[in-house]
Amino acid sequence: MSVTDEPREVDPPRPTPARPTAGIDWADRDHAISVLDPDGTQIARYTLTHTSAGLRELTRRLLDHGVVEVGIERPDGPVVEHLRTAGLVVYVIPPGQLKNLRSRYQSAGNKDDRFDAYVLADTVRTDRRRLRPLITDTPATTALRHTVRARRDLVAHRVAVANQLRAHLQLCLPGVVGLFAHIDSQISLQFLHRFPTQDHADRLTPRRLGTWLASVGYSGRTDPAVLHSRLPSAPRGHTGPDATVSAAVTTAYIAVLATLNTQIAELATQISTQLEHHPDAAIFTSLPRSGRVRAARLLPEIGDARGRFPTADSLACLAGVAPSTRQSGKVKAVAFRWGADRELRDAICDFAADSRHANPWAADLYQRARARNHDHPHAVRVLARAWVGVIWACWTTHNPYQPDRHRALQRVLNQDQPTAA
Repeated sequence: MSVTDEPREVDPPRPTPARPTAGIDWADRDHAISVLDPDGTQIARYTLTHTSAGLRELTRRLLDHGVVEVGIERPDGPVVEHLRTAGLVVYVIPPGQLKNLRSRYQSAGNKDDRFDAYVLADTVRTDRRRLRPLITDTPATTALRHTVRARRDLVAHRVAVANQLRAHLQLCLPGVVGLFAHIDSQISLQFLHRFPTQDHADRLTPRRLGTWLASVGYSGRTDPAVLHSRLPSAPRGHTGPDATVSAAVTTAYIAVLATLNTQIAELATQISTQLEHHPDAAIFTSLPRSGRVRAARLLPEIGDARGRFPTADSLACLAGVAPSTRQSGKVKAVAFRWGADRELRDAICDFAADSRHANPWAADLYQRARARNHDHPHAVRVLARAWVGVIWACWTTHNPYQPDRHRALQRVLNQDQPTAA
């Protein structure tokens, strides 16, 4: 604008007409719903069952009230799908945040489904500018997330059952506990199935054990004579009638572990297939020491909805690897961020912790963090925060990780090279 131009009046932005808002307290059997007008007055409150008819009635009533925006605690499930299909804007307010919001309205902070629905609706009404509408991942990413988490849950079950079996064997057959590397391995379970009691184990000689190991295709490097020596060196287990009872329990644990091993292996195959056909697979499999298991875990936890994380900082905050600063008066503290997506944090920190064994830049960052007297978990989070910036850049540009273009890595590599004379 030149100095002679007259300044023009600019019309103020027209406010968006206020519309009613709704809150839904989700449950397994029924859902509590609260609808507020733009002034915050509750104009409807009801409960609907978690059925197809109930969900259709939910969206019909919300649309009849003129509701456009809805607050709810969870980001997925049939309720959210019905809301989004009906064209409603969904805001996810996590349970931890909702717990803190209750204090706005009552000091007791008691849990009540109908009251929580009201708080969700009122939060959308008053704080919509600070909330971000739900952006969902593609069906392929959602399916991969479900498969990966299901496998992880089965692995956790296997660990629990293996610990129970180990504790059981410590009482009835101690010699088998340390016989092989893992109590839940295939060879260990085969041995227990063939020799479930102390009486059976007593009949073994090094030669008989070696013959049996060969018959089942044992590929371990330990000599059968060494393995056999571990049996008599351990305390003796149950014999006679007591051994028969203990063997029944052992057989039950074996059956459970064998089933878990089979299902975990089948899910791993399914995960590999899903990952292979995912458009973002190359991004995550290119990361150092990510492998197919870690890549399959990282990808769905970060997702493929690019609009969810407009900056690397937004991803770091949700992952809980960005420190939280608390300041009051002259007191300032930088502490661990408790409010985070635990699944995402575990996936990123697990990858970061192992990446230092294959990437010199990651190793250097980790060692410098330890030199500042950070413990291992803190140093891993420092490294994870740095990796988030790299992963986010690859993720937003749809490019795999390329070490030769990672300038920070190249600087570390160049420092290690001897200077020419």
